[in-house]
Amino acid sequence: MKILWYMILLTLFQADHFKSQRALMVETQLVQRGIKDKAVLDAMRKVPRHLLVPEKIRDYAYDDRPLPIGEGQTISQPYIVAFMTELIQPTKNMRVLEIGTGSGYQAAVLAEIVKEVYTIEIFEGLGKRAEQDLNALGYTNIHLHIGDGYKGWPEAAPFDAIIVTAAPENIPQPLIDQLAEGGIMVIPVGEEGKVQQLILGEKTKGKFKTRYISSVRFVPFLRENL
Repeated sequence: MKILWYMILLTLFQADHFKSQRALMVETQLVQRGIKDKAVLDAMRKVPRHLLVPEKIRDYAYDDRPLPIGEGQTISQPYIVAFMTELIQPTKNMRVLEIGTGSGYQAAVLAEIVKEVYTIEIFEGLGKRAEQDLNALGYTNIHLHIGDGYKGWPEAAPFDAIIVTAAPENIPQPLIDQLAEGGIMVIPVGEEGKVQQLILGEKTKGKFKTRYISSVRFVPFLRENL
């Protein structure tokens, strides 16, 4: 009985501890750096990032840095997740495509705000783990596919927004094609190991126009063997 009570108290303490860390993360890493969208801030306060990273690095989940999640991939620092989410101007009726599920954290943040999230992961192990974790957290509006993100998800297109969390050297044409009229894409572009450009693209009257947002570093955009 004493062991049971100890485990219950430990769980409650950890939950409160991580909640406090999450609140501090939002105030110091997001609000103070200019993130203003209330829906984005609320989502970042709510999503338990520590449950979407490997258990051995859970204590670092709310640090201001990317973290390794396996397969040579990383989970982006919280600010980048919030910044890219804010750039697509998310609303409750949107359908969003994410390329690069990773741990599932970006998908979870999106799912708190938008209607449907479609997310693609090329690594089967990461995809299955993310799907399991997202299901355990109760998300029913996230649809996950394991495959080549370059091809997008044509069966579910068009999308109101697309977020890409790995850097190709050029913007994939299939993703441009699958963006709805008036839609927004946020994507890092550039060579592996070099400073890349975060690009914001918008489709207006069938034309895709882009503009530079900032310099970033992302893992490379990987494809299936061709």
